[in-house]
Amino acid sequence: MIKESKGRARKLPIATALIAAAVLLVAAGTAHGQVPGVPPLPVGSTATSAPSFLGKAAKPHPIARGFKVPRDPFLAPNGVSNLHVDGYQTDAYDRPGPRGRNLSVTSTLFTKVCGSLTFDSPGRILTVCIGFAGPVLVMLDPTTLQTLATYTLPGPQNASGDPFLHISGGGYFYLDHKDRVVVPTNTRHLLVIGEGGPSGFTLVSDYDLTGVVPAGVGLLSDLPDWKGHIWFAAEDGTVGWVNRRDGSIHTRHLHEQIANSLAVDETGGVYIVTTKALYRLQAAHGRVKLIWRSRYPNSGVMKPGQLSAGSGTTPTLIGRNEVAITDNANRMHVIVYTRGRRGGGREICRRGVFAAGASDDENSLVAAGGNSLIAENNYGYTEQAVDAGALTAPGVTKIVVKKGRCRTAWTSQERVPSVVSKASLKSGLLYTYTRPPTSDGSQAWYFTALDLRTGRTVYSRLTGAGTLYNNHYSPVSIGRGGVAYVGVLGGLLRIADGA
Repeated sequence: MIKESKGRARKLPIATALIAAAVLLVAAGTAHGQVPGVPPLPVGSTATSAPSFLGKAAKPHPIARGFKVPRDPFLAPNGVSNLHVDGYQTDAYDRPGPRGRNLSVTSTLFTKVCGSLTFDSPGRILTVCIGFAGPVLVMLDPTTLQTLATYTLPGPQNASGDPFLHISGGGYFYLDHKDRVVVPTNTRHLLVIGEGGPSGFTLVSDYDLTGVVPAGVGLLSDLPDWKGHIWFAAEDGTVGWVNRRDGSIHTRHLHEQIANSLAVDETGGVYIVTTKALYRLQAAHGRVKLIWRSRYPNSGVMKPGQLSAGSGTTPTLIGRNEVAITDNANRMHVIVYTRGRRGGGREICRRGVFAAGASDDENSLVAAGGNSLIAENNYGYTEQAVDAGALTAPGVTKIVVKKGRCRTAWTSQERVPSVVSKASLKSGLLYTYTRPPTSDGSQAWYFTALDLRTGRTVYSRLTGAGTLYNNHYSPVSIGRGGVAYVGVLGGLLRIADGA
């Protein structure tokens, strides 16, 4: 039963190498556990004889998006506002990424994982870094990766006490239209944090959700709808929105686990997937209105690589009226639905991807231009297994949605353990983070670019080897000047073309 109420306003233990790095940093007396510009490789990482570069530099071959992604007026511009790029959660940039020309890899060492990145108006990085000491909001110089400001977020990293079990408490956040970070905390508050003040950050608003989200439940994600209501989702299935004008809070309990973020569109639709179904919700007359609910196939098994026994994908909006997710069948499918108020939730098509018994995707589908979607295979990923040398199941595939059918355009055999891959439509490339088998048996990690049209691997650049280079569910992010960033267990990597 779905109830409504009103109120007012991952188990993946951290590796020994990362703990060793933290001890070294503390011994060095560094502030906030960071040494700007120090590469993680010398600190407990694994030596490798793997080649440093494979392939060749790419020539730009732009791809038309095929549909307009309007900017949510309460988000920062598309491309800089949240982990999945825009309100549609397309994971597709209109800006170029690295071409692969004399690529350099620089880094900054943290005792935390700096995953989700946004970029403010001057182009500075705003990220939430997570670790055992709790989450911290950090402002970084996009070129040097030097720390410019920090803001310690309240509470532990998540309700379970293990910072790598879930992504609640800051794993998802967004940058609003005024360069303010809006972030959920594991004290069950929504904080609006602006730039300025003596420390570089200042608290603007604090919305207390303790009356509507139960104690011990992680507050997972937030995003504004087109009217400026701040929507949020909690792991126990509580969803709701905050009226910024009067502080009122309106919730609905779906009674199904939520493990991913939500998507929003210009019609007022809010799309969220639970371990059972895909929903369209909407703010209406001071309440959370259920527009439609559509169940998807589910084996009921939490496969290796997943954080829940359900779809691992945040909904992706494409075209004029489509929304897509992956299911959790024994052989996973990409499924596309209609998303409208009327007739929404109807399945348009589905396509099986990867092998039966060896397929799951814990990252959002990528809108690859036109009505195309890219899924990756994360089956077999756990930090302890991969860091011990295990390989994940291969597979990256492009599905084209046309005339009510889903067909496979291409499939790559690259191995993508857990990264949130991103497309650059201007470059015509998919950027991902791979860990292939190596002749010396080392755990070598590569920043890899695939051709969006053909799936061919264009180039792979070695970033490092060993635990500190494991991205552990962090995304690829693309900033100004075609520079890419990847959060890793050692901190943050910067990958850029050279002269």
